[in-house]
Amino acid sequence: MKRIVILISGRGSNMEAIVQACAAEGWPAQVVGVVSNRPEAAGLAFAQSHGIATAVVDHKTFASRDEFDAALAAAIDGLAPDLLVLAGFMRILGAAFVQRYEGRMLNIHPSLLPAFPGLHTHRRAIEAGCAEAGCTVHYVTAELDHGPMVAQAAVPILPGDDEHSLAARVLVEEHRLYPQAVRAVVEGRA
Repeated sequence: MKRIVILISGRGSNMEAIVQACAAEGWPAQVVGVVSNRPEAAGLAFAQSHGIATAVVDHKTFASRDEFDAALAAAIDGLAPDLLVLAGFMRILGAAFVQRYEGRMLNIHPSLLPAFPGLHTHRRAIEAGCAEAGCTVHYVTAELDHGPMVAQAAVPILPGDDEHSLAARVLVEEHRLYPQAVRAVVEGRA
C-alpha cells in the first residue's frame, strides 16, 4: 500500500478530488497526511474530517527558505510518504528539498506546459491569443514547472473568456485529471 502525503495552501479542492477518488476507486494507496504552509487553509478541515493526519508548517515563521524547507521535510518525513503530491501548494521549494523527493513528487500546473510556467497562466494564454488552455500533471524538478509530464488535459478558450471563467473550466479538468495521474503513478503505470 503506497502512502501519499498532499501539500496544500488553501481550499484543497484538488486534494479533495484525490482523497475521494482514492477511497472510491480502491487504489493500492492511502492519503496518510495533508500538510499546509498556511494555518488557515480550508483544506485542513476536510482532511481532518476524513481522519487524515494534518500538519501546518507556517512559512511566515521562518527566517529563510532553507529553514522552512527543512521543517517542511521533517513534517513530511514523519508521515513516511511513498509519493508527495502538491495540490495548490503556493510556495517555491528549494533545490535541496526537491532533490530529497526526486522522482516521487507530483504537481499540477494550470497550463499546457511547456507553455506558461509560473503565475497568471490563464490571463497569459488569453492575451497570447491561444485557442486552448488546460492543465498538466508533472514530476517536480528544481526548474519551476519543467519536470517530466505525466498527463495533460486541454480546455478551449471561448470568445468572451476572462481569466476567471477560463480558470473555472480548467479547474474542472484538474479535478478529473489529477486523481487519474496520481493513480497511474501509484499503480506503476506512469
